[in-house]
Amino acid sequence: MGMNRPVILFGLGLTTAALVATTAAHAQQSYATRPVRLIVGFGAGGPTDIPARFIAEKLGAILKQRVVVENKPGAAGMLATRDAISQPADGHTLLLCTHFESINTAAYRNPQFKLSDLAPISLISKYYYGIAMTNALPVNDLNGFIAHAKANPGAISYATLGAASAQEIFVRQLERLTGISLNRVPFRTGPQIMPDLIAGRVHIYVSPTLAVLPLHDTKELKVIAITSPERLASAKDIPTLAERKFPFVRFGWLGICAREGTPQPILAELNRHLNAIVALPEYKGMIEKGGSIPEASTPAELGKIIMQTRDEVASTIQEFGLQQD
Repeated sequence: MGMNRPVILFGLGLTTAALVATTAAHAQQSYATRPVRLIVGFGAGGPTDIPARFIAEKLGAILKQRVVVENKPGAAGMLATRDAISQPADGHTLLLCTHFESINTAAYRNPQFKLSDLAPISLISKYYYGIAMTNALPVNDLNGFIAHAKANPGAISYATLGAASAQEIFVRQLERLTGISLNRVPFRTGPQIMPDLIAGRVHIYVSPTLAVLPLHDTKELKVIAITSPERLASAKDIPTLAERKFPFVRFGWLGICAREGTPQPILAELNRHLNAIVALPEYKGMIEKGGSIPEASTPAELGKIIMQTRDEVASTIQEFGLQQD
């Protein structure tokens, strides 16, 4: 395929004067009065971290305060969520919220937070998943992988970020649909998986496309299918699961949330700023190159997505016995 997609994209300099002018005009004198933390529940350099750092750079320029990205991986993102809801509800601590918050409240009997503890602000993107496979396997596509797994029972492994993570749910569904059985290998963060996947120490990883399409382009691994309803413009050579007769489409999402109780004027101000940032051509270009969709929203729209995601995964978690203590 044409030019390689960079794993980390640059050009995160100060926002244009026009962006600052249009958004700062609405700013209140009372916010922000000190640096803002943006907590990310996953490792640095991964598909959640890259958009978060772009957002932080631009938002800091608008607010005229530093917006500091703080990576706090662990417990499928729950360490970050618990930290965010333990801070004052004043808008100076934000959370990069993901579908993991929804999954965790369905998957864990006591996650130590409720979805109602979060104040949704805006979506920043939606994304699809790619099934990334090591080059160490002697196959090149999804059908070949399934046949190889059936011929070598107990020998093929998959990477997962948790017992009830999006990766875990997806692989369990794939096993049920195909009759294969894969070995589970847990990791703490997505970036930790990549060296083992490339080296063949683990065989597949279901990952947001932003993290694996660049490695597919450089032939360090193979992305053998994508969960989008049709082929991505940035990855025309990769078939969809639908083309392979697997009847499900999966997408994840990223948003920005605060703690419930944050004053409404602050939430409204942040929503305006985030909508302006997501509309920037450089943000759209970065997100689309990774096979994702730049998308902002109202707080109410994000809140609806959060609850819908929980409802959709709850039955699957129950079906496969994935609920954890």
